Amino acid sequence: MDNVMVRAENVSMMFNLGIEKGFSLKQGFVELLDPKKRKQRKEKPNNDFWALQDVSFEIGRGEVVGLIGSNGAGKSTMLKIVAGVLKPTRGKVEAYGNICPMIELGAGFDMDLTARENVFLNGAVMGYSKKFIESKFDEIVAFSELQDFLEVPVRNFSSGMVARLAFSVATVVEPEILIVDEILSVGDIAFQAKSEEKMLSMINGGTTVLYVSHSTDSIKKLCDRVIWLDHGVVQGIGTSKEICDQYLKMVGI
Repeated sequence: MDNVMVRAENVSMMFNLGIEKGFSLKQGFVELLDPKKRKQRKEKPNNDFWALQDVSFEIGRGEVVGLIGSNGAGKSTMLKIVAGVLKPTRGKVEAYGNICPMIELGAGFDMDLTARENVFLNGAVMGYSKKFIESKFDEIVAFSELQDFLEVPVRNFSSGMVARLAFSVATVVEPEILIVDEILSVGDIAFQAKSEEKMLSMINGGTTVLYVSHSTDSIKKLCDRVIWLDHGVVQGIGTSKEICDQYLKMVGI
């Protein structure tokens, strides 16, 4: 594919779900009296969980690609690997452009700081200069519709208000690669529509997008192609209608 912006090659991600307990004198005494207990400790279960297994795909410049699958399919893990938050156990991901990850909106906020202070904090975390944030501050606040709450500590915000503020900061610039995880459900219906309009504006401006959503209607509306994951394994890659229809048939909808 020409003008590749994101390339994933045989990406696998393993997590260990077990919690290793320390060996105690009490445990040793119990095992001394009960050989079965000693055997059980030696025969430890395999707690390795493969969230992704040999996932490969390419995303071209300006392309909008959706990730679908049931809960636990590995969608969010894949987004975090592309964003650089996680390092894969095997394989690699290459991204050719600056990335704006909208995965856990508000995760970088300090709940004890005001909304005003968090705009600058979150902007700094995303690599924006103070001068740049100052020049965009009014635009950020206007989009978030939180003008009356600028001096309120974020801990007093609802989850929707936090997400709205974070979305407004994250989208103040148009990145080359946008990574989106279910953020179009933030706020009330009016703000959801405004968020979708903003997303469409970024898409039409040539931004490359990797988008996760449980709404196949949203995926069909926004995405050129779709990657379907199930238990960390790619089930199909193709047009949004083709893959979404296959997925809905599989889940019985």
